[in-house]
Amino acid sequence: MSATSAENVTIRDAAPGDAVAACRVLRESISSLCVADHRDDPAILNAWLANKTPEIVAAWAAQKGSSLLLAVEGDAVLAVGSVTDAGEITLNYVAPDARFRGISRALLSALEGRAAERGNTRCALISTETAHRFYQSAGYVDDGVPKGKFGTSSGYPMSKQMVAPR
Repeated sequence: MSATSAENVTIRDAAPGDAVAACRVLRESISSLCVADHRDDPAILNAWLANKTPEIVAAWAAQKGSSLLLAVEGDAVLAVGSVTDAGEITLNYVAPDARFRGISRALLSALEGRAAERGNTRCALISTETAHRFYQSAGYVDDGVPKGKFGTSSGYPMSKQMVAPR
């Protein structure tokens, strides 16, 4: 497989047993890739990571009303995403060593597909500074003024109208 390809990656529902690996991806992605957002400020980083524990991630995997999806290659979890049944994307994080392989885009497509399966014609999210251009390139538009999360000054409300299910 080419290092720039997501072709051997499978997107699947997470199970509680995936929590440790999924948690590791979330924590590494936030710590390493979202520096533009947390600016290496320990207070911001600690607040952002506070709910990224294996126990909480396992609960998210079992939670009704939302879907926790993983991008996996073999046994390795490469990305973690979540979407509510109402079409709000609440997570979309990629492992640092899997960045720029198209995995985040494939996971985003799966999250949007899950939202559409639940009857949604629109997805909404709050983007980090780091991912803002990524979401714009995927058809999302800014939907209001930035709202800081965890002490950051960024947090862009965005949405995307999707094609209605047939």
